[in-house]
Amino acid sequence: MDGNGRWANERGLPRLEGHRRGAERVREIVRASGEWGIQYLTLYAFSAENWKRPKAEVEALMRLLEKNLKDEIPELDENNVRLRAIGRIWDLPERVQRQLEKSIEATSTNTGLTLILSLSYGSRGEIVDATKRIAQDVKDGNLSVEAIDEDAISQRLYTSEYPDPDLLIRTSGEMRISNFLLWQISYSELWVTQTRWPDFRRDHLLRALEDYNRRERRFGGV
Repeated sequence: MDGNGRWANERGLPRLEGHRRGAERVREIVRASGEWGIQYLTLYAFSAENWKRPKAEVEALMRLLEKNLKDEIPELDENNVRLRAIGRIWDLPERVQRQLEKSIEATSTNTGLTLILSLSYGSRGEIVDATKRIAQDVKDGNLSVEAIDEDAISQRLYTSEYPDPDLLIRTSGEMRISNFLLWQISYSELWVTQTRWPDFRRDHLLRALEDYNRRERRFGGV
């Protein structure tokens, strides 16, 4: 969900206003995804690299995240959305962790769309953490070296409960992956739009899905 800051700068607004407007788009896209029968939607909400931003901006983003996690519970419930999160959640401020836990619990019995927030997430860090878990399992005698395969790695990633993404959408025209789900998107289809995230509407999502449906996925076959 890229382009919040640039969207605000282009309009002479504070960067935080771009993030606020971006949060509004999340609500619209989540609602549309649920209506169209999408089962899983993963949003790259705050990357591990985002901690490098100015302290005041990070703090403002954390306040906005905490507020949205609380305020959106009725909306998620109404639309039967189950909230989940991946990343180094323990790096978030404790108050944000507590609200995230409450929001996840409040929506835990919903059976529609699963909304996965990537928070303090970086794919290289995820792979490092998975490698440590494998090493510990081998050390403890719970896993043999010969048993280490792709499934063994996948089962130790943050996303072990979820299927790999079919489609990766990148807004704001950025032509890079930016350390997002590197293992999981090995065979995902990519769709890039110049549209900044605060301007990304359900029509853009529909366009991406229609383009995806026209593609032939061969997974290395013929």
